[in-house]
Amino acid sequence: MDAADRIAINEAIEAALGGAAAVLVATVTGSGEPSFLELGAKLLVSRDGQRIGALGRSEVDATVEEVAADAYTALPRIGVQTLYVAEDGATTLRRHEASPGAAEVMLQLWEQPARLIVVGGGHVGLALATFGEQLGFAVTVIDDREDFANWERFPMAEHVLSGDLAEELDAIEFDETAHVVLVSRGHMQDELALRHSAGRGAGYVGMIGSRRRTATVLQHLGEEGYDAAVLDEISTPIGLDIGAETPEEIALSILAEIVMLRRGRSGARLRDQRNRLLE
Repeated sequence: MDAADRIAINEAIEAALGGAAAVLVATVTGSGEPSFLELGAKLLVSRDGQRIGALGRSEVDATVEEVAADAYTALPRIGVQTLYVAEDGATTLRRHEASPGAAEVMLQLWEQPARLIVVGGGHVGLALATFGEQLGFAVTVIDDREDFANWERFPMAEHVLSGDLAEELDAIEFDETAHVVLVSRGHMQDELALRHSAGRGAGYVGMIGSRRRTATVLQHLGEEGYDAAVLDEISTPIGLDIGAETPEEIALSILAEIVMLRRGRSGARLRDQRNRLLE
């Protein structure tokens, strides 16, 4: 690989971490026995299929491109995985299926940190921003009231936006790293925000409210022509059923649901797994 490709790959990674489009980078970490791939060779595959660099064998490059296409939309997210390549070109992502002496290619998905976009700067919004920042989310808070959207109230946030909810949401680019939580002061504001969040590619969209009220909101959007699959993806009523009552408990319930979905888990009690092991 020439120096220009390495520089271009590094620049693309830095841009992705800063908020640009995600990139997947493949790096040969094991050349195989006998050696048939160049140790350290790199290939970047962008979301639109463009490539920088090469791994030395066209069939391996093609496989990396296929894996990248899946990685960009996968939930839960897989940040790092290994592709095992046999000398005859056969590949697998499963170690136990790899041939003896297979080469190893590390696949890394580089993207900006997970984002928590909180619409509503009230008590629940404050608890969400506080806990979310502690969990490693890049927090954005939006409210149309300056008294509830300011740096004094939300020093932990990366962005605090006070203005028209629709305009502020429309200005944010959504992808799988975005987790939008609608907890504003009333159902009219939440319904407005939902119209400008649903179906835009966010990894999670959730709206607070009772079953009756949220069902009414979804009915309204359905009557307006929103696709049923889009509405089905909205988490509402929001959170996990832990009997939450206080703003902090509600925030815990919501963030637990988001983490559960990001990790691809069930939310079941771990002790129940212990009981199954003892049966």
